[in-house]
Amino acid sequence: MFTVLQIQDAHSKVESGADFPKYIQDIKALGVEAFETFVADSHTDYFGKNNYKTSSLAVYDTLNISEESNKERFIACIKAHQKGATDYVTFCKDCAENGIEKWIWTSGK
Repeated sequence: MFTVLQIQDAHSKVESGADFPKYIQDIKALGVEAFETFVADSHTDYFGKNNYKTSSLAVYDTLNISEESNKERFIACIKAHQKGATDYVTFCKDCAENGIEKWIWTSGK
């Protein structure tokens, strides 16, 4: 099975949101079938076959997640991030400010 270290190695190649599709391909090749990232501290739970699960540590100090969501503002923030206009921590702060608690990715299997 995959390790957090292998996933971190794949993630080290990500310089902006524009690199995210390649990162997903890389971790799928490792056997990652899904992951759930928590905006509050950016720890992530990774899932693989046969109920395999491993988790990363927190990346930054805990952010407060707004209780009010702002869909229009968040869409603008995610588009900017996908174009490479913001770094990861800025994107996470944007998520928190716009009421995003976590994101989930699944391979769709």
